[in-house]
Amino acid sequence: MRANRVSAAFTTSRVEETRDFYLRYFGARVTFDCGWYINLEFGTPVSTLQFMAPLKPEHELSSGAGLIYNFMVDDVDEEHLRLTQAGLHVVVPLEDHPWGDRGFVVKDPNGISLYIYSDREPDEEFRKYFI
Repeated sequence: MRANRVSAAFTTSRVEETRDFYLRYFGARVTFDCGWYINLEFGTPVSTLQFMAPLKPEHELSSGAGLIYNFMVDDVDEEHLRLTQAGLHVVVPLEDHPWGDRGFVVKDPNGISLYIYSDREPDEEFRKYFI
């Protein structure tokens, strides 16, 4: 298979709250919203997330536990300052990581971890893993 695009859809009873969160804090752009299903775009048409209400039996309500969405940004320190000043609680502190980034974590209304980071030069021990 050759996929043209891959995106994640998360089933939640908080579609409206989730939409408003990503609009307010992450500058998302709504490209589809029928009330029970939304598509959010982050900067480019290939950076999207979808959230939907569980309307059918096969639409099981998702749990945010263990799920991480990664947001690569130009200036992670600036984003950390902006989001903390806006009142978001940081659950993993801003720090440099030896595998080649600097990042921190906040959570969305569904309990999904949002890893916000900027690339850094990896330490020698991790350079060999990059392909």
